[in-house]
Formats: sequence, C-alpha cells, structure tokens
Amino acid sequence: MKRYPYLTSILGVVIGVLATLIVVKLTDKREFDGDYGRWRKLNLILQEVERNYVDTIDMKEMTDAAVEAALSCLDPHSVYLPPVQLEESQTELAGNFEGIGIQFNVPNDTAIVLSVIPGGPSEKAGLLPGDRILKVGEKTIAGMKTPQDSMVRLMKGPSGTKVKITVKRNTAEIPFDITRGRIPVNSIDAAFMVNDTTGYVRLTKFSRTTYSEFVKAYESLLESGMKRLIFDVRDNSGGYMDQALLLSNEFLEKGSLIVYMEGLHRSREEFKADGRGKLKDIALTVLINESSASSSEIFAGAIQDNDRGLVVGRRSFGKGLVQEPINFTDGSGIRLTVSRFHTPSGRCIQKPYSKDYAYDIYERYAHGEMTDADSIKLDRSVEYHTVSGRVVYGGGGIVPDVFVPIDTTKATSYYIACNKKAMQMRFASKMFDRYSATLSGIDDFEKLTGYLNSLDLGKQFREFTSAEGLKPAPGEWLQTESYLMPQLNALVGRYSKLGDEAFYRYYLDIDDVVKAALTER
Repeated sequence: MKRYPYLTSILGVVIGVLATLIVVKLTDKREFDGDYGRWRKLNLILQEVERNYVDTIDMKEMTDAAVEAALSCLDPHSVYLPPVQLEESQTELAGNFEGIGIQFNVPNDTAIVLSVIPGGPSEKAGLLPGDRILKVGEKTIAGMKTPQDSMVRLMKGPSGTKVKITVKRNTAEIPFDITRGRIPVNSIDAAFMVNDTTGYVRLTKFSRTTYSEFVKAYESLLESGMKRLIFDVRDNSGGYMDQALLLSNEFLEKGSLIVYMEGLHRSREEFKADGRGKLKDIALTVLINESSASSSEIFAGAIQDNDRGLVVGRRSFGKGLVQEPINFTDGSGIRLTVSRFHTPSGRCIQKPYSKDYAYDIYERYAHGEMTDADSIKLDRSVEYHTVSGRVVYGGGGIVPDVFVPIDTTKATSYYIACNKKAMQMRFASKMFDRYSATLSGIDDFEKLTGYLNSLDLGKQFREFTSAEGLKPAPGEWLQTESYLMPQLNALVGRYSKLGDEAFYRYYLDIDDVVKAALTER
C-alpha cells in the first residue's frame, strides 16, 4: 500500500489554516454586556451581518423578517403588517373602499355579478346582475383559475381612476369603462321580521359604520312591530371595539358594565352603559358560534353577564386581546396586544395559547365539542357570577346558555357530492340566466316564493346534476330535499331585488340555531 506523505502534509497545512481561521474568529468576540432590555444583542447581530455578510443584503427584507420573527414570540395576534397588508386591513374595517361597486361569486371559474351596489360606479356604467366578467383591463380572468382575491385587487383602485371591465351578457361581449369611486361596505347583511313580533339582524363584522347601520335597521324593525330581536353574530370575527360598546349600550341599563380591559402596562379600564339605549325593553337573543370573535364576544359576554338576554349556539372563538395599532411613516405598522378583555363577571375572553392554537377549531371537532355540550373545555377551578348570580365559567370564549350542536345527519352522499362540485351555486347562476327577465324584477318575498315554487327547482336541480353524473340513490332525494331546497331557493332568490335578505330568509328554514332561538324564551 502506497503512502503519500507529501499529500498528507499539504492536507495537514490546509486543515491547520482553516482551524486557525475558525479559532481566530471564535476568539474574536464582539462586546455584549448581557443587557437584553435595550435590544442590544439584536442590533449587534444585524450590524455584524451588514458589515460582514458575503453578499449584498436587502435591508428592508431582513428588517421585516426580524420584526416578524420577534413578534411571533408574543401572542398569536401581535403581527407586523407591510404597507399593502396594512392598507387592506384598514380598508376592510373602514366601512368603505374604492372600487367599482359590485358583489360577485365564482361558481365555475368565472366571476358572476350577484348585485350592483345602488349609486355605485358599476350601476352608473350599466353592469347588471348575472353578467359574466371576462376581463379586467386587458387581463383575462374567466376560465383562468384566477384567485378571487386577485380579481378583487384588479378591480379595486383609487377613486377617479378608470378600469375596463369586459362582460358576457347572454351571447354578447360588452366592454364597460368604469370610473372607480368610494363604495360603502355594509356590515349588516340582512335585517327583517321573522314573524309578527320577532326581528332578525345578521351582522358580519364591526366596521366604522356598524352602529349607524344598526340604528337604521332597528328603527325599521320597530316600525314593523318588533318586540323581540334575534341578533346573529355567527362567523363575525370582530372589528372596532367602540362599535361593540355602542351596540351593547342600546340594550343595557345605566351603569351596567359592558367590558373591562387591563394589561401589564395598561391599568384597568371599564366601559359602562349610559342608560340612553332605545332597546332596553326589547327581548334579545344573541347567536354565536366557533367563528364569533373579538367584538362579537364583547357584545355576547355583556348581554350574558348582565342577564339581559339569551346566548344561543356554540362556544365562541376566544379572542379577547386588545390590539393597539402602531403605524410607521413607510406605510407599514404593527398590531400589538396591550391588554386583555374581560366580561363583566371577570371572565377573560381570550382562550389559552397552545401549540395547536391555530388549529383549535379542528381540535373542537376532534374532541366532540361541536356535537356534545359536555365536551366543551371549561375552567371549573374558578366560578364567575352574572348579575343575577348565575354561575358561568371561563376557559376561553363565551359558552352559550343554550347549546346547539352541528347536525350531521342530513348530509347524504348525494348532498356531499353536490357540495364538492359547487352544484348548488352553479345551478343558481344557470337559473338566473334562464329566468332573469322575471327574477331580477321581484322585490316582494311572498311573490318571490310563489315564483320559485312555480319553477319546480327540485326537479330542475336533479336534471342538472344528472347531466354531470350525480344522481341521488333510491330514497336519497327524500332524505335530502328538506335540507337542500331552502339552499336552492336562497341561492336563486339572491338574484332577485331582495338580494341577501332573500338568501337569509330561506336559509333560516334549515338553521337549527335560529329554530332554537325561536323556541327559547
């Protein structure tokens, strides 16, 4: 076996040099006095990277990454927002945005106009419900699997700017030059009388205009004879806290505590009703679910702890953190948690942080909480009491007074297969194409119901799904019909002048939570 002493010597020299270099660098320590209180270590590391890194550094990208990493060590809701995201978040809650003024859906890889906002740019230009949007500017979006949020960004823009929208109406392609403008965004989707004495309000978010919208809605309902209100904040992820306070104030007696908040650097701050609310004598039921969060929970908690009304549904999300916006001159900002919300009885709304925090809703399904009230995770180590002395528990979120489980018994194989292919939405757009001349002119709910009944939508839907290979098994349609038909009426009725009001009116027929609210007193 040959040996190569000279090669060994050379390698030894190279390794020795490398080792020497490493040792030199390891012993060449930068001064750090162990004081983390002034972010010195972070600044020191960034300075060293800037001075010594092998390639050119994108300082903006690296700074943003450092900020995001630092905030990720806090709670799940303290976040950094780059300029674009900050603008979008502010626009969503502001109660208006700048754009063309339409609502659309994408049932079949093509955006279909559901409604045109009255007085908005699209109505003035001539767009109509049922129009298929083919292009925005010169960009084709129909049939291109364009994400819906991308479509929205293409259509939105500063007030006064123009955009060309090309639509297909029947067989004709029509280009519209639309000047963008400021568009109001409603936070109340629907407000109507369920029966002679019961009103229903569906609130989807707490925007800057929520309270003014609610006042307008309840004044109309009072004129219609409302003695009782079902207030629906299911799937409402929250928004502006002051709007939740204003809404709570309408129902509570003077001096009633609505909510309080406190944190390490924020002393306890209480918010109480001033007694000037106009709905103090209206019976109230609040509907919540696992997606009701933040301001929705403040409202529901205030009503529950003051024994002012009944809370019905499933345990709310459990987001009880006060986010303080801190904006910077470059258009970015952070949303920093500074306090926690507590209900009047003292319960902290915020659920515990955990490694599975982001998947908490899935965990609720897995542990049976969605179908069994006994599976709800409560902290029974501490009892809290409502104004009348009822015991309530913390543990995160608002636990309803009346639990309503998810009903999984109506989901037949046929129904599930239809859902997977969005058959209901696609069918609704087809029905509008076929009956738009009559449907788009109906503005009365009874007339709409009569007209839809005359169309035999159930038969047409079965024919529609059969053409795509989906047929109900023997007896399956009878099992599915009572659950599916209100959905079809809701989706087709949405194309009438009643819009979302028609949708929710029909949908209430299969809404177990609303049914429970109507039977409870």
